[in-house]
Amino acid sequence: MNREALRITLSGAVLKRSLGVAAVIGTVLTAINQGDTIMAGQMPNLFKVGLTYLVPLLVASYGAYSALATSDDATGADLPG
Repeated sequence: MNREALRITLSGAVLKRSLGVAAVIGTVLTAINQGDTIMAGQMPNLFKVGLTYLVPLLVASYGAYSALATSDDATGADLPG
């Protein structure tokens, strides 16, 4: 495990970007998967909704971590964005 890459992944701009991705993707997937329930005025399964936001957060964070861990410069200076 590359501790420096993990530290960068869980702080600052990288985490903020992962949270943004999770918010957008989670909202789209919730609308697709739970939209009919919500539009009918019923309460969706909150566990499923929570997972719908958590999974994109974990995927985006892991992608950032793996990119940082395999880069020559663990500060991410050579990565775009």
